[in-house]
Amino acid sequence: MTQAGERYTIRKKVFKFLGAAFHVYDNRGNVIGYCKQRAFKLKEDLRIFTGEDCATEFLRMKARNVIDFGATYDIMMPDGTSLGSVRRKGLASTFVRDHWLIFNPEGTQIGEINEDNAGLAVARRFIPLVSLLSPQKFDVVKLNDPRPIATLRTHMNIFIRRISISIHQEDSDLDDLMILGIGCLLAAFEQRDER
Repeated sequence: MTQAGERYTIRKKVFKFLGAAFHVYDNRGNVIGYCKQRAFKLKEDLRIFTGEDCATEFLRMKARNVIDFGATYDIMMPDGTSLGSVRRKGLASTFVRDHWLIFNPEGTQIGEINEDNAGLAVARRFIPLVSLLSPQKFDVVKLNDPRPIATLRTHMNIFIRRISISIHQEDSDLDDLMILGIGCLLAAFEQRDER
């Protein structure tokens, strides 16, 4: 279950040769996770570990198919217990405005992830300065309810990019680890789209 007010930060270094790595922090600034993303991987399989030694896994995001623009990603615990899945809405998410669908473990759509503004979204993709001045913001909403359950924002500077995750309300259908997994996927997609 989502806990209102919980916050996470996902930080990644801009200058990393081949692939990406990011750290996950809790609301007190403690590192709670680490992910190393391999470059040129055809079927995305992200694993979040409790530390850089990669000894203890605590969350996994795995593509069902080889990379495509509308792939579905399962978000699960290390033992394979499903928290749900998300599906990117095809080419429109790549070239216009990011839009994802959220599904529960049974495969029923329960929500969406929407980038904030279509005009800014297009400008961000083609004018790098717009991305710096007006970074992406995503709202996680339930179906038929416009109130955001969580907000994810990108923050950029020359050396570090980060995504902050603010959880606004408790929800029994969207576990806070599911929302954290969504943030990690967004971080991974941002890195992949830049290649």
